Amino acid sequence: MNGDAPARPVVAVVLAGGTGSRLYPASRSDRPKQFLPLGAGGGVTGAAGDADGSLLARTVARTDFADEVLVSTRPEFADEIDDHALDAGVVVEPAGKDTGPALLYATWAARERVRDGATRNRDPVVVCLPADHHVPDADAFSGTMARGARVAADTGSLVAFGVEPTRPDTGYGYVEPGPEGGDDRYRDLAAFHEKPDAGTAREYVDAGYRWNAGIFAWTPDALLAAARDTPLAPLVDALEAGDPERGFDAVEPVSIDYAVMERAEDAVVVPADFAWDDLGSWDALERVLGTDADGNALASDALTLDASGNVVASDGRHVSLVGVDDLCVVACDDRVLVVPKGEAQRVREVVEQLKREGKF
Repeated sequence: MNGDAPARPVVAVVLAGGTGSRLYPASRSDRPKQFLPLGAGGGVTGAAGDADGSLLARTVARTDFADEVLVSTRPEFADEIDDHALDAGVVVEPAGKDTGPALLYATWAARERVRDGATRNRDPVVVCLPADHHVPDADAFSGTMARGARVAADTGSLVAFGVEPTRPDTGYGYVEPGPEGGDDRYRDLAAFHEKPDAGTAREYVDAGYRWNAGIFAWTPDALLAAARDTPLAPLVDALEAGDPERGFDAVEPVSIDYAVMERAEDAVVVPADFAWDDLGSWDALERVLGTDADGNALASDALTLDASGNVVASDGRHVSLVGVDDLCVVACDDRVLVVPKGEAQRVREVVEQLKREGKF
């Protein structure tokens, strides 16, 4: 336990209920991205015995700042969580409805779990972590999470962790810190900003905005109070009545950013200065794996001739590229994806079409 941690217990909630549509075809309806060893070297789908290197396993391994770990997931993935996070508890969402309902339910479940355990009557601080991030410095990460948990405990505020940008990236949302105050651990959260165009991203970085990493900390009381006058209000009522399924039926899919954080009157930003990347799309592998002399990022056995700036990944099969630049080429199972690297976000459109055809 980190010495900067709050006196009350800390529960790390790891979100592992999505599928990762932008990482198709490695990610499929029955093989979500959190179970893949992306960024760990080698192939992209892994093999028997590779669970220790999965994104989920690596996320859980970074939670030494917490007293307990809960993995929040959907019913269809629940039986596989033990393969990746043996010592973690599992919270099974009644339905997949984005991060808003998932985190509200998991936060409520974390409080119930702590109250039923050795720390009875000591409400926790909950630190919420997506399961698809690449963080090479686990110690720096752990220290920052412990500091943010302390801020949440001390202030009762909702805490967003803002990553120091290394480039003007259009694939991330941004958080705007307010003026400096009396506590150098955090700044008031002035505003959230959606994913910008290239010019606006440069303006955000120049203005000192930070990437919204989707990592949060709060007490259950703070989150439940902030969610009462939001689209999540029916779920708050249902949780307090002990009927989460009714609550999930009563709300629409919504992100925690839109439902709560963008509306919150008491939210702060804790700076996160560790190296970080969101493994959300294939172009991210270029930053995580590094590149060869021609700028190709290779996550598989590959041959490139007169080819540069490409991302190549497969499940073990050999891939050859000749005379092409700036592509993502991915071969997994019976599927092959080819997309310009600059349009890697559009893989989501492919998945939407495949879902309509029952082929995802």
